[in-house]
Amino acid sequence: MTKKKYTETQVKLARYAKALSHPVRIQILEILSNQSCCYSGDIADDLPIARSTLSQHLNELKEAELIQGEFNPPKIKYCLKKENWEEVKQMMEEFFG
Repeated sequence: MTKKKYTETQVKLARYAKALSHPVRIQILEILSNQSCCYSGDIADDLPIARSTLSQHLNELKEAELIQGEFNPPKIKYCLKKENWEEVKQMMEEFFG
């Protein structure tokens, strides 16, 4: 019997769910959803975590393609990746349908 592989949708949904699985990342996404873009230093001012920890959480959100960063030395500006948010919303609605 041949085992089935994961579908592209299953892999994407799991990646999104993993990125959404930490309260700090949810808080970061809430901050970004309330403004068009934000610098990482400004985000750090709003969170009770070290900047190095913030960087790890931002990287996790970037890897899941929920946010995007633009490097403007010495700062990085982050924004939600809105097209992927529409996909997340649709996938979650279908999953929990």
